Amino acid sequence: MSPVQGQPLLELDRVSRAYGEEVVVYALREVSLAIRAGDFMAIIGPSGSGKSTMLGLLGVLDLPSDGVIRIDGVDVGGLDDAGRSKMRGESIGFVFQQFHLIPHLSAQGNVETALLYRNLSRKERTDRARAALERVGLGARTDHRPVQMSGGEQQRVAIARAIVTDPLLVLADEPTGALDTTNAAKVMEIFESLRSPERAIVMVTHDLAVADHAERRVSMLDGRIVADDIRLPA
Repeated sequence: MSPVQGQPLLELDRVSRAYGEEVVVYALREVSLAIRAGDFMAIIGPSGSGKSTMLGLLGVLDLPSDGVIRIDGVDVGGLDDAGRSKMRGESIGFVFQQFHLIPHLSAQGNVETALLYRNLSRKERTDRARAALERVGLGARTDHRPVQMSGGEQQRVAIARAIVTDPLLVLADEPTGALDTTNAAKVMEIFESLRSPERAIVMVTHDLAVADHAERRVSMLDGRIVADDIRLPA
C-alpha cells in the first residue's frame, strides 16, 4: 500500500477508549492526531497517561469506544477482523521493548516470519530478510540464534523484522527500555537512518533522552494530548 499524496498515513479523529460497564474509566478521551509520511515522532507521558492505549489503537491492536481511526484514508472500524489483520500486516511494523524473537530460529528466520503469508518465493523471502539485516548492521549474523546475540543485536533483529515488509508506519514501544546506554544509542541511530519521505516512525517512550531524537514530540496526560511540538533533534 502506498500513501495518497497529502493524506495522513494514520489519523485518530476524536478517539476515546473507555473500559468498564458499571464504572466507566477513560484511558483516552477525544484524542485527535494525524501522522504523516516523514514524521519522526515520540509519544511521551507519565505512567497512566494513555501512551499504551494510544499504541494499541495506532497499531490497530484495539478499536476505539468512540471516534474514527483511518489508515491511508480507510476507516479501520469498518473492517472485519481479517481485514484489520491484513491492514496491520501491510501497513505497520512493530518493535517492542521485549524483542519477541523465536528462540529456535536464526536471525534470518525470525525476520522471514513477517513475510510468510505474502505469496513470496523462498528466495524472495531470503533476499528481503538478508537485506533488512544488512540495513541494521547484522549482515554477518544471519545464521545466529537469539541466544547467540547480545540484547542490542536482538533488538536490531526485531527492527529488521519490522521493516522487512516496507511498512508505512513503524511503531516502537520503549525500543531502548531493555538496553544499556551504548546499545540504546546504536538502536536510535538505526531509527534515524530509517526515516524517509514515505514512512513515519513513532516511538512510545518515557525516556526523554530517546524522545530528544525525535523531531515531533506528542505529550500525553490523563488520556489527552496536552502538547504536540515540532522541535529540532538533539
